[in-house]
Amino acid sequence: MKISEIYLQKNPVISFEIFPPKSTTPLETIFSTLAELTKLHPDYISVTYGAGGSSRDRTKEIASRIKNQYGIETMAHLTCVGQSEAEIDQIVKELRQENIENVLALRGDPPADQLDFDFSTCDFQYAADLVKHIKSQGDICVGAAAYPEGHCNCTRLSDDLDHLKNKVDQGVDFLITQLYFDNRVFYNFMENARRIGIECPVAAGVLPVLNGKQIKRIISLCGASMPAKLLMMVDKYGDNNDDMEKAGIEYASNQVQDLLDNGVEGIHLYTMNKPQQITQILRNVGRA
Repeated sequence: MKISEIYLQKNPVISFEIFPPKSTTPLETIFSTLAELTKLHPDYISVTYGAGGSSRDRTKEIASRIKNQYGIETMAHLTCVGQSEAEIDQIVKELRQENIENVLALRGDPPADQLDFDFSTCDFQYAADLVKHIKSQGDICVGAAAYPEGHCNCTRLSDDLDHLKNKVDQGVDFLITQLYFDNRVFYNFMENARRIGIECPVAAGVLPVLNGKQIKRIISLCGASMPAKLLMMVDKYGDNNDDMEKAGIEYASNQVQDLLDNGVEGIHLYTMNKPQQITQILRNVGRA
């Protein structure tokens, strides 16, 4: 089933994101994680791509297992980086052969050893180009990323919204937001997005803060802001992993509950492959 059809049938849509294990780690390690996450009956599970498309085959294999063994809808990430037009066509063909009908079209991160990577050398320079191409290839559901606080490479929020509108106009069926930590940021983003004519469903992306050092690194990469409450929480518990995890679960639970109370269309949990913590969050909000 296409994710766009799921949005027509229920509200809110609850989804998870997982990532493939590193190439040096046995693929089987992810399947115990999946076994726990699927018990929560998410509406779909997305599977990420490594930088430069480095986990392409693992992404497809994991997504296939989710759909064909567990019977849960899935979505495979696709990126502009490191993929030619012919390769994208082949990947989409292979996904469809595995009964996978949903992809997330992203610009993607450059390989770690190519910080000066030139996106103009790619067949698809921007996610909007990738969206347009995939939609021209046939009947497949395409999601895309939205940035409530603006993309880190865009200096003006208004320009970023215009880019998002263009991306949606190329055929995006639904959006998933980048992580953020203050729901007011999301609500303000939604107001502005609807104002300029972005009408497709939007899922709020929520990342539980479970490790103080890790979250500071993630924020440095994506540019998300830390509200005072979260900053004080990390300062207080960041050196104690157990306390930090408990506080992070509570913070995320409150964030999700507020989103539910305000009738959001979708909540996308960045699981970090931690099923027990995600289970506790959903229990706290009466969804598990």
